[in-house]
Amino acid sequence: MIKLVRVDHRLIHGQVAMAWTQSLDVDCILVANDSVVNDDIRKTTMKLAKPNGVKLVIKNIEDSIAALNKGVTDKYKLFIIVESIEDAYRLCSGYQGIRSVNLGGCKPKEEAVKTIYKTIPVTARDEELLKELLRNGVEVEIRQVPGDQKMIVKENM
Repeated sequence: MIKLVRVDHRLIHGQVAMAWTQSLDVDCILVANDSVVNDDIRKTTMKLAKPNGVKLVIKNIEDSIAALNKGVTDKYKLFIIVESIEDAYRLCSGYQGIRSVNLGGCKPKEEAVKTIYKTIPVTARDEELLKELLRNGVEVEIRQVPGDQKMIVKENM
């Protein structure tokens, strides 16, 4: 069961490893990202950062979609972390079971056209992908930490 899909360019870090994992009561974290899969240093760092007793799986986006569609992850209380809005969009497009996406933080970008929250600069492409998610019935919300009030993203951002 997917407990949360979170966009956070830092992937696994203290806030994610401790606050979110505990709040969601998850037993597995899936990092869905195309570049981390081939980066042994980043994989090792994430393995060290994950909480004890929580399984960590690192897959590229396509393999993550395949695992979700096959039901391989159904036995877990799953927390999925992606690095970008585009990764979240690809995941949601490939697996229809995702009904909500949490925006935690996006990497600052020179081509950002606006900031929809203090840690979420978006490009024109990001904005279009978010609107498409919303049109497809996926809730997009912003929360930095679990105790924050949900801020629902609307199509008119």
